[in-house]
Amino acid sequence: MTAANAHRPLDPRLERVHMIGIGGSGMSGVARILLDRGAEVTGSDVKESRAVIGLRAVGAKINVGHAGENLDLGSAAPTCVVVSFAAIPQDNPELMRAHAEGIPVLRRSDVLALLMAGYQQVLVAGTHGKTSTTSMTVAAIQSARLDPSFAVGGLISRAGVNAHHGSGNVFIAEADESDASLLGYAPNVAVLTNVEPDHLDFFGTSEKYFAVFNEFADLLPDDGVLIVCLEDAGAASVGLYAQSKGTTVWGYGGAEAAAKFPEIPLVGELHQWRANKVGAEVDVTVNGQSAQFQLQQPGRHMALNALAAILAGVAVDADLNKLAAGLSDFTGVRRRFEYYGTVANGNFAGVRVYDDYAHHPTEVQAVLNAAKEKVAQEGTGDVIAVFQPHLYSRTKAFANEFAQALSIADSVVVLDVYGAREEPMTGVTGELIAQNVTKPCRYEPDFFQVPARVREVAHPHDVVLTIGAGTVTMLAGEILDALS
Repeated sequence: MTAANAHRPLDPRLERVHMIGIGGSGMSGVARILLDRGAEVTGSDVKESRAVIGLRAVGAKINVGHAGENLDLGSAAPTCVVVSFAAIPQDNPELMRAHAEGIPVLRRSDVLALLMAGYQQVLVAGTHGKTSTTSMTVAAIQSARLDPSFAVGGLISRAGVNAHHGSGNVFIAEADESDASLLGYAPNVAVLTNVEPDHLDFFGTSEKYFAVFNEFADLLPDDGVLIVCLEDAGAASVGLYAQSKGTTVWGYGGAEAAAKFPEIPLVGELHQWRANKVGAEVDVTVNGQSAQFQLQQPGRHMALNALAAILAGVAVDADLNKLAAGLSDFTGVRRRFEYYGTVANGNFAGVRVYDDYAHHPTEVQAVLNAAKEKVAQEGTGDVIAVFQPHLYSRTKAFANEFAQALSIADSVVVLDVYGAREEPMTGVTGELIAQNVTKPCRYEPDFFQVPARVREVAHPHDVVLTIGAGTVTMLAGEILDALS
């Protein structure tokens, strides 16, 4: 679109924004777009971080530590205070002051919805794969020269950013279902990667969790498109629901899986996925037109995510070959099978360390299968999983499923639970998972002893994966050092 798009008027509610927890992956991206759109941005966080330093460099005023006085950082009182309701407690002093002074309090998703108003909105939803699929969609559509705006829940490796205010008329974002905030958006194109129970601490039952995706599909306009993975029964079920309501639905996946849902058109077919030492070679057809690309990420699930990204690009009239070229150049997302390094020499020479955000059994299964495929291609080495459960409620609900997924690895170290926003539950520890893993497994509640546990089981040319949504990511470098 035109360069004038870069000067869209800013909603008056967003003129002076104070963001509590501004350094978070989602919050920092929204802050960056606000600054690009001309808003005055202030904020606070519990610690210094790369995100905080980066935002200061482009004009945000940020204090470390939470205090009511932080609302005075701007030139005048904030026109709104922004929070992630799941992460910010109600007794936060900045939040309490905002309530006391009648300053509107908005969720991050509310602000993102205001920023996306007037754009052609491409929203990626699903239990798993949102960040990877959104990032691939960004890379593909950028390659088609549409210069989209975007907000992603992770850093795109090559760009080093998680958000951008583009000059085009397309806005790409994740649609987070964890607190039903995805229902505040107005998608023109929606991608649904998969649907299976999660976030039961918020929804209470699987039925209520599934229902939110049907409600999301209902948000599409008459000329909207819902793109669903036909290799996932939950996503296909939402597709069938949406189709019954008159919504245009495009399916994607392999022909065998798609045959189970003949009512949904197979618009994007994954013909071949061939793992190689780099990642995979992928052959697809979209509306009968063939395309090939090289993925730098292992795992068939990544090929499906890439196909979804291509369909999203086609839905906004991007060229298929340019979309495929963008995926060949895509180097990944931080904390999604992110490479940390290789031990150069010594007793553990050739051991490679990776880090991944997987925190649901299906995600753990996918990333470990990808790791096993990688070592099979290379012909040497075992896979060692270092897993930190995330949330007590999720650990209690899915302990057996986590154990089954972790048993794909050749050996496992399970940490204690990272509670995040939750209080501890009696009897719920990482041992609930470790005791049912069928491969050699060690429960290690002492975070700082984990590198030593890995040394006890590692051999040359193994692949070590730190897995989880909490502080386990800090151990990837420590393990690499310990093995070196």
